[in-house]
Formats: sequence, structure tokens, C-alpha cells
Amino acid sequence: MKDPLLVPGWVLDAWRFKLTWAARALGYSAVIAGLGSISVLIPVYQLFCGLAALLLIPWLIGLALRPSVAIRGRFPEKTSAGQPVTAEFTVTNRSRWTCFELALGLFKLPRFLQQADHDRAVRFLSRNESVSIPVTLIPRRRGLYELPPMRGYSLFPLGIFRSGKSRQSLPPLLVLPRYHPLNEIDVPVGNRYQPGGIALTSHVGESPEYIGNREYVPGEPVRRLDFRSWARLGKPVVREYQEEYYCRIALVLDTYIPRTQKLGPEGFPQLEAAVSLAASVANALSQGEYIIDIFAAGPELYVFRAGRHTAHFENVLEILACVDACRDNPFEIVSPAVADELSNISATICLFLDWDQSRKQLARTVLEAGSSLKVIVVRDGETTDPLHEAECEIAQYSLAQITQRGLDAV
Repeated sequence: MKDPLLVPGWVLDAWRFKLTWAARALGYSAVIAGLGSISVLIPVYQLFCGLAALLLIPWLIGLALRPSVAIRGRFPEKTSAGQPVTAEFTVTNRSRWTCFELALGLFKLPRFLQQADHDRAVRFLSRNESVSIPVTLIPRRRGLYELPPMRGYSLFPLGIFRSGKSRQSLPPLLVLPRYHPLNEIDVPVGNRYQPGGIALTSHVGESPEYIGNREYVPGEPVRRLDFRSWARLGKPVVREYQEEYYCRIALVLDTYIPRTQKLGPEGFPQLEAAVSLAASVANALSQGEYIIDIFAAGPELYVFRAGRHTAHFENVLEILACVDACRDNPFEIVSPAVADELSNISATICLFLDWDQSRKQLARTVLEAGSSLKVIVVRDGETTDPLHEAECEIAQYSLAQITQRGLDAV
């Protein structure tokens, strides 16, 4: 039943959709009773016949009264991890008869999504009448999820079988990471000259601007000559501009999860805590005049720039929502990408899941480039290499501090 390549589609559909838990339990009981029915004279044969009739009669009635309904509605485009999301769906009865025990459901949901109100039915719905039915999903983990079609069905009679063929396609659901806002973030930063800053800052902030005139000095570019002021003063003058200086911060997110660690019911708790803290840090930095470069290594390298109106914080959350775990050490990819940008980066914030030789090498590369460095380790228990031997200042936070209580400052 678990391998769709070996089982026909109609069998999988019957198992997941048509059969409720009650039908499966009755079916198992009927099979066991049937195996013991050696003779029609023994009582277990009568039990088998009773169970078979209890399965057959509701199935035939449900097949004959299978409803045809029109479904309208959709879920919001975005929600947050752990936050239930509810949508109201309008169901109109298009059958020639009254529908009984009418319900809506999503079947074959992705692993980290679950429906909170399965088989909650409306007792009856007359022909051409409409009713609003709420459907609630609980996302246990961030991510972009393709939703199966919404299906309308009847549980009549006895709530043993689901019968119905009505469907409505649904758009994907984006689940953003959950985070706690920081009240304060301590980042030792300075301003560095940024070539090409006009395009980088989208003409906002400290891009080159005209700040006044001064006398012409031989050898200066002719394009800076202010001919109107020259004509008025009778001597050559040039326009003076303010150079491009601003703070640029690299936020490096560690996504390396060793292959020995198994995926839990809510993903990898350590990675989810690091993503949550990355969202908190990005939110705090987006309140100031910073350019933020986010480096995250998943199955492929993500590089995203935000801040100073180049992108909104919502875009950062969308990127972090889709970052996946990397099961091979990604620092061979991350280190060169960060190193190429270090000459223009004022400060680097590294969110690590451990402290070992590969992470030490990245930290050393940042320091050697003259960028200030802040390292945060998200981990319960001891790190691979002792933190007190590190060449830079390191803070360590437990998963509970980040995900449950939230941090006031980092």
C-alpha cells in the first residue's frame, strides 16, 4: 500500500479516501472471521456474514446516493509554522436529491501538514442549497507545500465509507518560519565603500549625491564642471558629491545535518531553531540602515540580498521558508562565496549548528578579511570542539531558548 509503483491508483484511492478507520477495522475483522469459517455450522461463520453485510450494505447505499457538489474557496497564500490556518469553503448541492452527512477533506497531504477537522460533516444539504464548511490545516514545519485537491464526500450511512467525486484544485501553501522579534542586536559594524552602490541601494540612503560646488582643480573630470556656476562666477567650478558608504552585513546560515540524524515529526529541531533565529536577526537588521546578504547552503547555495529597500522582510521569510537541510558538509560551497564578498562586507553573523574544524576555517577567513565577526551556535549540549578555545567571541543558545521562550537580545 505504500509503493504507488506497485499498487494500482484506484486501489490507493480506495484505501486513502473511500475507507474510514471504521471500514478498515470491520474489513480486518471480516477477513479474520472468514479464515475461521471452515463450516457454515460454526458460529464464526455467522459473524463473518454479519460483518460482510455491515460492509456491503452501506457501500451500496453510498454508491447509489453519491453526492455531486460544487466547491468554492481557498486557503490563504501564507501562514506560519505551528499556526493553524482555516479557510471557509462554500459547498453547493448539485445532486438531484438531498445530501446527507456531507463533509470536505484533503487526502494524501504532505508529511508536515495535517487536517484538524477530518470527517466533520453537515447533517443534510437540500438540492441547490449552499453551506459554508470551515477546513483547518496545521503546518508542523515551514516550507512550500503542494496541496491535494479539496474533495467533497458523504459519510452516509453509518460513517463507514466515503462516497463522492467532487474536487477543487488548490494553490500551494507557503509556511513561513516562526520567530520571536529581538529587542536588541549587538553587531560591531563600520561603513565601507561600496562600488556600484547606486544600483545596490536602489537609489536610497547614502548613494552619491550633489552636496555643493568648489573651485576647479586641474586634472578633475570635465563631466563635473558646473557651467552655469562658471558663467555666474567667472571662474571654473565643479560639482562635489558625497561618496557611497554604508553598512553591509553577511548572515551565514548553517544547514548541515549529518546523515546519521533522522528526520523527526517536525523536521530537524536544531535546523528549525537556527532558521527561526535567522529570521529574528534579519528582522532586527531590517529595522536599521543595513544591506543584508544571506548565505544558506541547502541542496544548493542560496544567496539573497535584503535591506535598504532592496527587498522587504517578507521576502527574507519566503527564502528561509524554503531552505532545506544539507546532508553533506556545505562549507566548501559557502566559504568561497562568502570570501568573494568579504572585501565589501562590514560584519558577518554566523549561525552555526556546531563548532568544528570546517566552521573554524570559515570564521578564520572572515577575520583575516578584516570583517568583524559574530558567531552564534544553536545547539543543546557540548559542541564537537570546545568553545573556549575559539579565536573569536561565541555565544551558544539552546533550542528551548530560541523556539519556546525567545531571545531578547543577541
